[in-house]
Amino acid sequence: MSQFFIVGAGCGDPGLITVKGMDLLKRADILIYAGSLVNPELVEASPAEQKLDSSKMNLDEICGAIRTGVSEGKRVVRLHSGDPAIYGAIVEQMAVLAREGITAEIIPGVSSLFGAAAALKTQFTLRGVSESVIITRPAGATLEYDRIREFSRFGETLVIFLGTEKIHEIMERVECSQDTPAAVVYHASWDDQRIVKGTVADIADKADAAGITKTALIIIGEAVLGIESGFIHSHLYS
Repeated sequence: MSQFFIVGAGCGDPGLITVKGMDLLKRADILIYAGSLVNPELVEASPAEQKLDSSKMNLDEICGAIRTGVSEGKRVVRLHSGDPAIYGAIVEQMAVLAREGITAEIIPGVSSLFGAAAALKTQFTLRGVSESVIITRPAGATLEYDRIREFSRFGETLVIFLGTEKIHEIMERVECSQDTPAAVVYHASWDDQRIVKGTVADIADKADAAGITKTALIIIGEAVLGIESGFIHSHLYS
């Protein structure tokens, strides 16, 4: 039976962690959490004897703490923000530990992707508006080349993580109409959540004016408009 668990904390609101995730949090002996990206209320809810902020640790240190805990028969919970499957960097941790026979059980969480949709009161897949969601991020220190330009041509809902600091550059590169709806959602589901809406032409300036420079998602596409998007009614309710 696994003693190592990777748990998605949800996107901010502590009520959005899964029941199973909270149960593990409350039974953890060692908690390794993703710094300020995780609501401190969740960290406080755990009675773990050891709590480690992974934002101050490198990969070797994180894996070392997990390895030591498991070898001592302790329950180790690695608490990631949102859902660990989206830019969670969990596979590289598991790869290191797998060489020593340590495997993880993964408990999904509510991604900020879905927290942002809830904040905007919309669906990212909406009949007659968008049938697909494209999730991506801009190039940077850890990514040499991105495909934002190509993805923007599809006319589907485009969700961009880790891009708020480069929002002006991103909006200059996207190849969709300048009047395409766009939004920036800061800290989706947190108490200090903020939403800025506009178009490809003006969303960067509006985000600047709101002082949003990080920890936000950029959403581009008609789905941003929700009930005002001109959607076609689903057969589900016909």
